[in-house]
Amino acid sequence: MISIHPSAIVSKDADIKDGATVSAYSIIEGNASIGENTFIGPHVHVYGDTSIGENCKIYTSAIIGSPPQDLKYKNEKSYVRIGNYNTIREFVTINKATGENESTVIGNNNLFMAYSHIAHNCIIGNNVIIANCGTLAGHVTIEDYAILGGLAGIHQFCRIGRMSIIGGTSKVIKDIVPYVIADGHPARPYGINKLGLKRKNYPPEVIDNIEEAYRIIFRENLSLSDAIEKILLKPGSPEIREMVEFIKNSRRGISKER
Repeated sequence: MISIHPSAIVSKDADIKDGATVSAYSIIEGNASIGENTFIGPHVHVYGDTSIGENCKIYTSAIIGSPPQDLKYKNEKSYVRIGNYNTIREFVTINKATGENESTVIGNNNLFMAYSHIAHNCIIGNNVIIANCGTLAGHVTIEDYAILGGLAGIHQFCRIGRMSIIGGTSKVIKDIVPYVIADGHPARPYGINKLGLKRKNYPPEVIDNIEEAYRIIFRENLSLSDAIEKILLKPGSPEIREMVEFIKNSRRGISKER
């Protein structure tokens, strides 16, 4: 059963799935799609060309699918695509993409705390946490299980690697390698996310491999190419190969220790 409050404004073209709730004074525009059992709180604004998956919770005054804050945007057709089991707290803003048929994409099981901002063309993986007022510029990629502290700011085109943690109020201007902890102005890594790895039941030998790779990359005063070559000479794991490929594919360059 669909529950739509009498004060809500819902487009006749919107696709509201069974079990969804649209609360008081919310606006669902155009062809927006709301998945099964998703809760839309009061005063939420969902623009057209937005799809929201199942079992999401979207709280008061969030704005989803609004036009990007980008001077290159010229009213082209673009999208926001949000997966399942996401929690989007009060006053979060998520912009649609710049570029014809491009999308801002959010995976599953993510938590966006109050006032966080997801700009155009961002790609968010699964199980990501962005704390209060965390801000992503355009074309940012956040990989699975990454955590951004409150008031952290991410420069456009940066990537935040899997299971990395960014300290609160940090300024990220280069890519953050997977499995590390980074902090500062600008944010720099200072070790691996050992506690997070243990909590995810990574075997001790894998954690040791990641820690050794970190030491080679950041603490042996090698060029990145020499560090990668040295790492690849050792027996590795999928996690090490992931770190290597992340570095190889970096467009902005990776952030290094002080």
